[in-house]
Amino acid sequence: MAFIYATRHSKTQMDTETRPSVEEAPVIVLMVPFPAYSHMNQLLQLSCLISSYNIPVHYAGSSIHNSLVKNRAYDLDYSQIQFHDFEIPPFVPDPASNSKEYLLPYFHVTWHLLLPVGKLIVELASKAKRIIIIHDALTSSAVQHATSITAKAETYVFEPATAFAVLCFLCAEKEKTLPVPSQLELEFKDKIEIPSVEGAFGDETSKFITRQGKFMRSSSPSGYLYSACKVIDGGFLDLVAKKENYKKVWAVGPLHQFTYPTNGRNSIKSRYECLEWLDKQERNSVLYICFGSMISMADLDQQLEKLADGLEKSEAKFIWVFTEPHNKKEGVDEGKKGHELLQGFEERTKGKGMMVRDWAPQLEILRHQSTGGFLSHCGWNSCVESISCGVPIATWPMHSDQPMNALLITDVLKIGVTVKEWARRDEVVSAEKISAAVKTLMDEGHEIRTRAKDLAAKVQSATAQEGVSRLECNSFIAHITRQT
Repeated sequence: MAFIYATRHSKTQMDTETRPSVEEAPVIVLMVPFPAYSHMNQLLQLSCLISSYNIPVHYAGSSIHNSLVKNRAYDLDYSQIQFHDFEIPPFVPDPASNSKEYLLPYFHVTWHLLLPVGKLIVELASKAKRIIIIHDALTSSAVQHATSITAKAETYVFEPATAFAVLCFLCAEKEKTLPVPSQLELEFKDKIEIPSVEGAFGDETSKFITRQGKFMRSSSPSGYLYSACKVIDGGFLDLVAKKENYKKVWAVGPLHQFTYPTNGRNSIKSRYECLEWLDKQERNSVLYICFGSMISMADLDQQLEKLADGLEKSEAKFIWVFTEPHNKKEGVDEGKKGHELLQGFEERTKGKGMMVRDWAPQLEILRHQSTGGFLSHCGWNSCVESISCGVPIATWPMHSDQPMNALLITDVLKIGVTVKEWARRDEVVSAEKISAAVKTLMDEGHEIRTRAKDLAAKVQSATAQEGVSRLECNSFIAHITRQT
């Protein structure tokens, strides 16, 4: 179908590239995100960053997901971004399949982006001398024909994961260990052992990632953008670039430092009770708990009870962002879940903790002086936000790149403690172990906290005027706006 589409529009391509236009812009940027929130949010931040250089930016996705990412961008000025809302057919699960993989609806959206994105590329080709298409590594299929649709197009892959995690996956199949960058040779006498990739992805997810990788390689991208910061894992990015033979690669993170104002909480404080509650707590006294939007602890009855028990035993103050179980999101009520399990816990911890059952302003919570630790699933968005705020992390990886991110936090950067060991991912973590890890992080982790604060200062300087990430971004802008 895609080939037929490109062939049918060959005349349109010639027309748009040969017909002069007084409205033709030097460069237009088109963003094509993967529809999971953590991925969309990063490309929206990048959109705002590029737009700040007075470059027109278009953001293309399903109408539902575009609305979601805009609604959660509480202090992000995206007024200059032009959104393209595509109506995607609803996802209908295969009745013969017992798959519980949460990403299946996102895969469905991605496959249906090919035709609308192709039509948009044709439209934009009539308005610019060059079209820069920045797409998530997981939406490579949607732009597979971009350069055949128009010679004006250049594609760039955006990798939303840390370079450390990418290198782990590249080396996992054969080497089983990571080479140590020269900057870390004094700390690591031996190579770094890679966590097992078994269980990181479901079968359908693995197939999807493999197919997207094939589309990405076959399209011969003009360059790669990483949501990484050279202060954090620059040595590992160099190793990735060498291993993959990248000609052009830029590390432009942390993106939120470019785009979200440091005083943002003043405009959103009245909307979130948790920020007012934090104002009343002592410095570094509150543990922030969030496992992301993809997995709900409410789906795991026994583990949920142990977590609540361990948290209560630790006597730590806390803010717990508790997402609803997936069956409840789908309108199904199955037994003892969520609210029922935590009812007594909430009563006993009243005044010491707060449960948030909706989306929370994570960055503002992490920036708050009362927040002293983060119990996290180790998604890269969460990790890099916590790192930039100097908040140490208690690691609880659940899937995808999270085991690699957890290893980076605890063993390489040494700014966290382990709660859930990936090697024992099928076991329930005891309340005693949870309590001990929380106490270590909140009460005894002076060295960890000091390292976290020191690293945060370096990461914050990376996006300053002459910081390494700012220079990387300037380099990318200079490249895409070049005259030849």
